Amino acid sequence: MNMVNEFTAKTIEDAVKQGLETLGLTEETADIEVLEEPQKGFLGIITKHAKVRITKKKTDIERAVEFLDGLFTQLKLSVATEVTQNSEGKHVINLITTDSSQLIGYRGEVLDSIQCLASAVYNSNAETYQRLVVDCEGYRDKREETLKNLALKLAAKAVKTGRKVVLEPMNPFERRIIHSTLVNFDGVTTASEGKEPNRYIAIIPAGYDPQKRPERANRRDNRRDNRRDNRRNHNGGKRFDKKGKNQNRKPNSARPKSSFGGAVFLGNSQKTTIKVEEDI
Repeated sequence: MNMVNEFTAKTIEDAVKQGLETLGLTEETADIEVLEEPQKGFLGIITKHAKVRITKKKTDIERAVEFLDGLFTQLKLSVATEVTQNSEGKHVINLITTDSSQLIGYRGEVLDSIQCLASAVYNSNAETYQRLVVDCEGYRDKREETLKNLALKLAAKAVKTGRKVVLEPMNPFERRIIHSTLVNFDGVTTASEGKEPNRYIAIIPAGYDPQKRPERANRRDNRRDNRRDNRRNHNGGKRFDKKGKNQNRKPNSARPKSSFGGAVFLGNSQKTTIKVEEDI
């Protein structure tokens, strides 16, 4: 709880000393506000004592929790906060609510935004940045386990196919999970590519050459070329595009003109008069 007290003495120094001793604080852990200066009258006689207000400084985590409580109040959300510490000794703020999905969001996007805001408050007076975790219903642990399994699965795929595997964009914390999971995985290395906020991880197999197509892809291209050659031989050497159109066909400007929409009359008798379309 925040401690606020006012103290009076003949001098400011005496008032501050009295207040710190009473509250069990030091100047580093207290906010000191001078409310009234001492006043002296005739012959230097003090007519009014000094008055100071001493407040216990809020810790970084207390300020972060207070910010979140105010944020949820403004958003009209019923959320309770609980402060714990993880295995690394870092502060964790757990959010407790009846509807966790609205605080977590799609793949933790809302929760990450809340954590970013709380971290800014948490580090506002810090000389060096300290990581603050904001969690909800154990989501962080579940997400970490999911990412670890995904990393192992995609690393095995990269080794099998010999091709680089690219993951979806992730925040720095999630990318760190992928890196640490695969740091000792034989046959692959990991690298962060792209720019924030779309920075992602690439899993690269050993010996990967971006200029060289994998053997499997080359075999696929060879099969496609063979099928094209077979179609050309079957059709008397005529070339066809992907839609089956004859690429050897002359353009309309090179065809003989006719007043019957491209058809040519053969014979003069009505019985023998037929339309013959030009060869394709």
